[in-house]
Amino acid sequence: MKQITGRLVRLPGLVLRCGWVGTIVLAYGLLIAGSAIGARVRRSNGGRGLRHGDLWVRMLTRLGPSYIKIGQLLSTRRDLLPEELTAPLARLTDAARPPARRRIERAVRHAYRDRPWPFREFDWQPLACGSIATVHEAVTLDGHRVAVKVRRPGIERVMRQDFTLTAAAMTALGVLPRLRRMPFKLMHAQVGGAILRQLDFAAEAESLAILRTNLAGFGNVRIPAPVRRLCTAETVVMEYISDLERFEPGELDPGTRRAVVRAVLAAIYEMLFVDGLVHCDLHPGNLYFDRGADLVLLDAGFVIRLPDEVRRSFADFFINMAMGDGRMCAQIVIDSAAQVAEDSDLQGFRDGLSELVAESSGRSPASSTWRTSPENCSTCSVDSVSSPRRSSLFRCSPCWLSRA
Repeated sequence: MKQITGRLVRLPGLVLRCGWVGTIVLAYGLLIAGSAIGARVRRSNGGRGLRHGDLWVRMLTRLGPSYIKIGQLLSTRRDLLPEELTAPLARLTDAARPPARRRIERAVRHAYRDRPWPFREFDWQPLACGSIATVHEAVTLDGHRVAVKVRRPGIERVMRQDFTLTAAAMTALGVLPRLRRMPFKLMHAQVGGAILRQLDFAAEAESLAILRTNLAGFGNVRIPAPVRRLCTAETVVMEYISDLERFEPGELDPGTRRAVVRAVLAAIYEMLFVDGLVHCDLHPGNLYFDRGADLVLLDAGFVIRLPDEVRRSFADFFINMAMGDGRMCAQIVIDSAAQVAEDSDLQGFRDGLSELVAESSGRSPASSTWRTSPENCSTCSVDSVSSPRRSSLFRCSPCWLSRA
């Protein structure tokens, strides 16, 4: 009964939000359709119609934080979307319009309502402004300079409304005959759930601390330390790093560029294959470098813990890709898929991925002389004969791979 009452109380707001989203989508849909018609008349598709990236950016910005986050994710999929879309969508990572100062101040004062005010100075003008939070410079009572991440007022209610609306949209799409086999509900649960988890600032402060510990051995990776005693449900207080600069690739000399790439890859590999706690939001708004080419990771809101089985699958895939064994890569993907349709062309998928891996690795499976070792490890009891080229990397790292 209490649950039903809660839903009824939220219903008017949900209806209003639905009307707002529908109006924005309809208006921009007409603009995009008009752009497509104009492109057809001019017999040119460059940057027009569905590829009119600026219109998509404006629409997603008007729709709000949930949709901005979706746009940020799409901006990284250059393998699926054309440059005319991904380049404008990448701008969504730079900045969002900040709330009014009075709303920010009210939110921060409310966050510390049950304790003494902990700041000697607080700059109400944001240093950075994202879709979910603003970041401010402050000085604590004991004189330490800190950065304070403040959740946007009212953002949780809006994002939960959007989650409900997009869930309904995914359900509707799943009814269409041609789309019934698409796992829309699963996709929505994973992506939508990850976006909603970014509202959990207590979890973010914990993730910052763990990532900082996990990557402490890397001399060229910096992560701000959270000030746990000052963090609240609406704020994350962390060490202030003053020498941040966002570099464009063209601004880096070749040596610095190589050092930057090595730092990024080393950190990603450590998170993926060793620690299992992965920062999944390394877009330009969260990734900085200092003048010493040190990598600086910020904003640990989108961090996930990978189960050992998933880490093993990642390791197996990359190992076999390096070995040029595309067929094993394909089998790993098939084995880890959420679902595989009965009429899927698995052989075609294996052939296509094998060709792609061969092109990327520069070696063919037939020429590979790598093997798992030993045949049956006495330490971890891994049977490499029954599971060919499965590394079991996290059970017995000293003996997982050797050259024949």
